[in-house]
Amino acid sequence: MHKAGFVNIVGNPNVGKSTLMNLLVGERISIATFKAQTTRHRIMGILNTDDMQIVFSDTPGVLKPNYKLQESMLNFSQSALVDADVLLYVTDTVEKPDKNTDFMEKVRNLNVPVILLINKIDLINQDLLVKLVEDWHEMLPNAEIIPISAIAKFNVDVVMKRIKELLPDSPPYFGKDQWTDKPARFFVTEIIREKILLYYDKEIPYSVEVVVEKFKEEDNCIHINAVIFVERESQKGIIIGKQGKALKKVATEARKTLEHFFGKSIYLETFVKVDKDWRSSDKELRNFGYQLD
Repeated sequence: MHKAGFVNIVGNPNVGKSTLMNLLVGERISIATFKAQTTRHRIMGILNTDDMQIVFSDTPGVLKPNYKLQESMLNFSQSALVDADVLLYVTDTVEKPDKNTDFMEKVRNLNVPVILLINKIDLINQDLLVKLVEDWHEMLPNAEIIPISAIAKFNVDVVMKRIKELLPDSPPYFGKDQWTDKPARFFVTEIIREKILLYYDKEIPYSVEVVVEKFKEEDNCIHINAVIFVERESQKGIIIGKQGKALKKVATEARKTLEHFFGKSIYLETFVKVDKDWRSSDKELRNFGYQLD
C-alpha cells in the first residue's frame, strides 16, 4: 500500500520552521537565516520513498499585516490550513500560546491531526518546559505535543516517524523524481535574496525583490541574469555600495551557493533597478508571483 499526503508547517516568524523543513526533506529548500520574515511564499519540498510521498509545505510566519506584501504572506499561511493531511504547528520556548489568537482559533477547529512542536528546547530548563507543554495543551487540547531542537536535530526522527504513521493511503501526487513544486528560477531568486538578508541591515532586505530575466542552461554551466528591485533610489545606492563592492560581494556569494545547488558552473550577472513602492502595489505583487486573494 502506498501512502501520500500534505504536511504543512505553520507558525509565527523566526521559530525555526525553515530549518525544520530542511531537516525533514533533506534538501536545502527554504531559506533559513536568523532574520524574521525570510520566507515569503509557500514552498513545497517533496520526500519520496518506494511506498510513500510526503509533500512538505513551508509557509511565511504568521503576522498581522502592515502592507500588501504581508497580506499575501498571511494568505499563504492560511491556505496551508485548508489542504493539510497533517499540520505541524511550530513554536519555541520564548513564545506564549496566546500570541495570534485568531490564527490559533483556526488551528483549534481543524479536523486533521495537529502536531505541536516546541522548538529550541536546548534553551530552557525542564520545569519551564513542563509548564509550557501544559499551557499549550490548554490552548490546543487535541494537538500532540513534541518538544524538539531543530538545530541539535533532537526528536526530529520522532516527528518523522509520527508523520509517517498519520499519512493517508494514497497514490503519489507528484512524479517520484520530483523534490519541489518550484522551478529552478525560483531558487535563484531565493538564494540571491538570502545573501541580501545576510549582508544588509535594517529595512533593505524587506524592500528587495529579485527577478531572473535570463536562465540559460547548458551541459556544464548556467548563464543567469538577475535584477534586484528596490523601492527607492537611496536603497539602490546602498545595494550597489561604494565602487560596486557590496553588490559584487552578494553576487560572488550567491554564485558559490548556486554552483553548489545546481552542481554546475554559474555565470551570474546582477543589475539593480528601482520599482517605487512595489510592496504596496497589487499589480507589481502579482507580477512577482504573490497571491493576493
